[in-house]
Order: sequence, then structure tokens, then C-alpha cells
Amino acid sequence: MSFLEMKNVTKSYGSGRDRTDVLGGIDLAVEEGEFIAIVGFSGSGKTTLISMLAGLISPDGGSVTMNGKPITGPDPSRGLVFQSYSLMPWLSVHGNVKLAVDEVFKKESKAEREARIEKYIDMVGLGHAADRKPAELSGGMRQRVSVARALAMSPEVLLLDEPLSALDALTRAKLQDEIEDIWEREKKTVILITNDVDEAILLADRIIPLNPGPNATLGPAFKVDMPRPRDRGAMNNDEAFKALRAEVTQYLFEAGIKRGAETEITGELPNVVPITQQPDEKLPAAYQEAAASPIEDRYVEFYNVSKVYPTPKGPLTVVDGFDMIMKKGEFISLIGHSGCGKSTVLSMVAGLNGISDGGIALANKEIVGAGPERAVVFQAPSLMPWLSARDNVGLGVDKVYPTASAAERNDIVEYYLSRVGLGDSMDKLADELSNGMKQRVGIARAFALSPKLLLLDEPFGMLDSLTRWELQEVLMDVWSKTQVTAICVTHDVDEAILLADKVVMMTNGPHARIGKIMDVDLPRPRSRKALLAHEDYYAYRQELLDFLEEYEGGANPADKGEAKNDDVEEEAA
Repeated sequence: MSFLEMKNVTKSYGSGRDRTDVLGGIDLAVEEGEFIAIVGFSGSGKTTLISMLAGLISPDGGSVTMNGKPITGPDPSRGLVFQSYSLMPWLSVHGNVKLAVDEVFKKESKAEREARIEKYIDMVGLGHAADRKPAELSGGMRQRVSVARALAMSPEVLLLDEPLSALDALTRAKLQDEIEDIWEREKKTVILITNDVDEAILLADRIIPLNPGPNATLGPAFKVDMPRPRDRGAMNNDEAFKALRAEVTQYLFEAGIKRGAETEITGELPNVVPITQQPDEKLPAAYQEAAASPIEDRYVEFYNVSKVYPTPKGPLTVVDGFDMIMKKGEFISLIGHSGCGKSTVLSMVAGLNGISDGGIALANKEIVGAGPERAVVFQAPSLMPWLSARDNVGLGVDKVYPTASAAERNDIVEYYLSRVGLGDSMDKLADELSNGMKQRVGIARAFALSPKLLLLDEPFGMLDSLTRWELQEVLMDVWSKTQVTAICVTHDVDEAILLADKVVMMTNGPHARIGKIMDVDLPRPRSRKALLAHEDYYAYRQELLDFLEEYEGGANPADKGEAKNDDVEEEAA
């Protein structure tokens, strides 16, 4: 008998017409001390599965056991960390961890409990912030508190439900290392649900896909036969890693194809010109003719852009001297560690955040405030929940195409919703859509505005791996048709390479600026599957990983006295 088992487990919600079959016959056997990674798809029931292992919900059929005994409710022997951290906002970091420790270790002395609290707060790198409340912490730091709280309970089993998926590369890497270190030292049994194949290979003994639902089942187990400890930089050049990565990814692609084909694209774009592309009649014709060529090569210009925030400790310079020139139709990926100012740069070019010094020009006009010629897709889709997908896209289209007929504006809305795979869901309310579908609406809305500049702020960061891959393909397909100039902020190395003509790497903050620019000379159109097979892909990947590793130790490798990354993250939060 295995240490932790699920036998023919089924689970449904609702009844009658409202019944949703989530899990359909889950069989899982985990040995004591084993590290299992389950790659879950959006809506497949991964949180339902982990909640049953935690004892938070009961199966409709089958059995869930630990050490041969049925799991009938929550127990401190099973520590649980969710993707969305659940902290008491009125308690400090220390207080949130203390709450769990005092409940589980009532028989220990006050000194012993205090030592336990401090040990795990320090382990996740929050010793300097122990007295801070959640509102004073960034998202990454809050998730560290959740991890510290779970570990401080000394569970026999650690259940991790995508705890790192919304974190930046550096914070994620640190927590991955901490999780592996704990597993190596204490040999805890760990079940990790993740949307990151690399993370699964780095940490796990076995990788098990959870196939898409309804009635989801587990796929075949992929054994990770690689020596420990595993170095993420070295793995990039390891043939065993490349082969396993390709094998798991291929399985996920095939599972995605079985989930359903893309909606057929219908309709054509009408021949109408948005207000964002109307000729500027204020400029003399001679000037327009003379400026036409330079504008193509210097379509977007950042010159000495800086951003300073006032703080109780004095001015904090987050971005200091950001200089970059973009050609028309160029796609730039912006990457760097948390606190380096990536999103700050994007918000300044969007006109949502003031510029402290320097300037930004688009098509030879300086940016002052927000405008419809710049479309933004955020990490969290910002839709009107009471409106349909069609109406959410139509809001912007009506403003940008005031001279077009109602039929022409409707054609634009339907074309882009069909293009992102929502042809059959146009009239569904936003509140009825999954997160992946909502983000598709956001992408359709952005392209429908015919912007001069498309700005993407980690648009797929909160989605599972399959949905993220699908939407990356959708984005590439729509972009290939429009060739809109674009900037995408991401913490995903593979995403940065897949999307971009150039990857711009930012140094750590404070005083962040461009550290390196990498030209990506890979053929278009691109797909993730083709990317994995290209002979130059892993060389590009290694260059990015080397840069991120170089800046992993502090603000800047040359300035060891600068504030550490977590301090910057905390100040900017």
C-alpha cells in the first residue's frame, strides 16, 4: 500500500442540468518521500484534486487515503499552499505564521514556538519584513508568507496548488530552490500542481498530466531520471532534459488538440480607418514627407526615461535612464527580475503613469497621458462583467471608428473575436467566461482598436500552461496579420523568445535600466512546437538565463551595496 492513495475517485458539482462532472476515475499512488508534479489544465479539476488530498472536500466515489486511513477532513499533517495567498490582513508576517504554529504546537514552550516561527520566516527570505503587514508586501512576498506558514506546521505531506505561477522569475526560482532544499533535508512527501514544465522537471521525481475535463483523468507518468541537485542553468544544455521536456510538451499539445478544435474564423475586416490612424492635418505636407522615413526606423523612442517615487525614506528611483528605439512593426519583449521596473516602463508608455524625467515619443509625437492609439492588455482581464464579449469589444470600437456604420463596426468586433477563437461565445456575458476566455476577449479588444502600439503586461502570467500556449499562438497569429508595433512585459524566458524580434533585458532596481538587448533571428510565423525543434532556440534561452542569473544576487552585480531585490519589490508594491 502506498503512503498516499486515490482510487477511482470521482467528483461532480451541482445536479440535473446544472451538474458538472469534474473528476472521472482518478488513480494516484504516491510513496513516502516522493515528489510528484501534476501538470494541470485550466478547468480540469486540479484544485478539486488537491482539495480532496487536503481533506477540504470529499469524493463522490472512490477513496482517498493516507497511511491506509481515509482522509475525512483537514489535518496539520498535510500542509496546503494555494495560488492565491490567504493571509490575515491585520496581522504581520510574524503574526500570520504564529497563528498556525500556536494552533499546531500548543504543547511546545513559547521559546520553542518562537524559534520555529523565526526559522521558517528566515527560510523564505522575509526576516527583514517580519513586522510588516500583507498590505505592505508585494505579491511574491505574500506568497512566501503562505509557504512559511505551511512549512512551520511541519507537515508530513506538502500540497502545493500552483503556488508560484504568478510570481516573477527570480522569486519563483528562489522558492523552487527552497522547496527542493526542504524536500532534500526532510524528505517530505510533496505534491505540486504547476503550469510550468521546467518547474516540474526541476523539482519532481515524476510528472503526471491531469487531462482536460469533464471527467478528467490522470495521464501517463513521466519519470524524471536526472541526478539531484538539478541546476536550472545546466539543465538547458542537458540532452536528457531537452528530450523529457519535448516529450511532456508533446503530450500536452496532443491533449489540447483533443480538448477541442479552434472556432472557425468568419467574416472580413471592413475598409474603414480608425481615428488613431487619421492623417494629422496640422503638419505641413512637406514635413510629413520628410519625416516619413525616419519615423519608420524611430517609430517609438524612449530617451533618458526615469521614474522616481516619493517614499517615507526619501525619493526612490525605480527606472533611471531607459533609452530605446523601436522600428515600426517591431515586437519587443521586456524581461527582468521583480522590482526592475518593467511594468513601470509599460505604464509610462501607456500614459497611465507620469514620467519623472526624459520622454517617450510615438510616431514623432511625445506621449502625454493615455490615448486610443495605445492599447493595453493587462495580466488580469479588465472586462465589464455584465456585458457580453461582443459588447466589451464594441465599447472601444464604437469610440475608435466614429464614422463607420454600425454594420462595419460589428464586422470588426466579430472578426477579432473569431480570430481569438470566440466565434461561438460572442454573446456570453464576461462573468460566464473562464479566465482564459476573458483574456482572449482582452486580446481581441486590443487588436480591434487598430492601435499604433500594443502593450502587453504579462498577459498570460495567471493562466495554466496549455491555455497560455494556446493564447501565445493566438497572439502570434493575429499579430502576423496586423504587424502592429508591440511591447510585451514577461517573466517567462520561453515566451520572451517566442514572441519577440528583440528581447530587452533590464537590470535590477533601484536605478534600473537596459542591461542587454538580444536580437532573436528565428523565422516567422513561430509556434512553440517549432521553437523547441529549432537548433538556435536553446542558445537564445541560455543567453537569457545567464543574464538573469548574473543579476540574481542583488540590485546590480557591480553595485553590491545597493538595495536587494526584495527590498525594491517591497518599496514598489
